[in-house]
Amino acid sequence: MASEEHESREYTETKWIRRFMVLFFLGVFIILAGITITVAVTLLFGESAGSFGGFILIGPFPIVFGVGPEATWLALFAIIIGILSVILLLLLWRWRS
Repeated sequence: MASEEHESREYTETKWIRRFMVLFFLGVFIILAGITITVAVTLLFGESAGSFGGFILIGPFPIVFGVGPEATWLALFAIIIGILSVILLLLLWRWRS
């Protein structure tokens, strides 16, 4: 009986680790693809064609940055996505508890 519970727990932990690794590498791939596209557009169309904006949340401290003619809108979009991510995290954390 205890052996079956142990095997079930190991299977569940393995399943979560696999999901985490898939999502982690998918995120890394999307980031690298975005950087590659941004660099390619800038090299092909000149300096003023490339715009970049970002949002980094380290604890309660947000860091927003942007470069280029559309940086304001990109930074605003990054802030909105960051806020939605925090809300989703809190909702999932509350749902799991």
